[in-house]
Amino acid sequence: MNQKIIAWVKDYVNVMMWPLESHYYHQFEHALEVSQRCLELWEKEWLSDDELEVLVIAWLFHDVWFIIQYDNNEYIWAKIAKNYLKSILYPNEKIELVEQLIIATIYDREPRNILENIIRDADTDNLWRDDFFDKWERLKTEIESIKKIKILSPDWLHYSIKFLLQHKFFTRFEILERQEKKEENLKELQKRVNN
Repeated sequence: MNQKIIAWVKDYVNVMMWPLESHYYHQFEHALEVSQRCLELWEKEWLSDDELEVLVIAWLFHDVWFIIQYDNNEYIWAKIAKNYLKSILYPNEKIELVEQLIIATIYDREPRNILENIIRDADTDNLWRDDFFDKWERLKTEIESIKKIKILSPDWLHYSIKFLLQHKFFTRFEILERQEKKEENLKELQKRVNN
């Protein structure tokens, strides 16, 4: 893995995301959390260093699109990544892989290979941990702030339950390590609705 390229991309993405003050969930910290889980899943799947490099670049770019628009934006940040990577003379075949991985984070799109499975699982990984409710509340606050709306708590609870019920894991390790906590979080949400 080319550490110099990774450092350049990390600096570039950090600078782009730095002014996003109204983003309480999708911040550079989230990109780093995704990167950590991608790394863990990559190690468990025994993939090559070249695959890791492309995965790292894709996950670092995976939320830069917020600087342009909030919804329906994966193609925008794939283009941002492509333009930047071309400017540093990154190989075209690797740029295409980065773009594919970024597009794979579209929520209702079915992943087509192990790298897409990893980035999809890593992107929502923090929603299946002990800090789920804090992260989920930060996401609600972010949506309210950016869209200038107020989401009522009952509506958010129902949306949250629907999201958890529709969500699925793609890697065997995410299933093994997160399914139980996901079910606990779902039960807690259902309990809150009933109260």
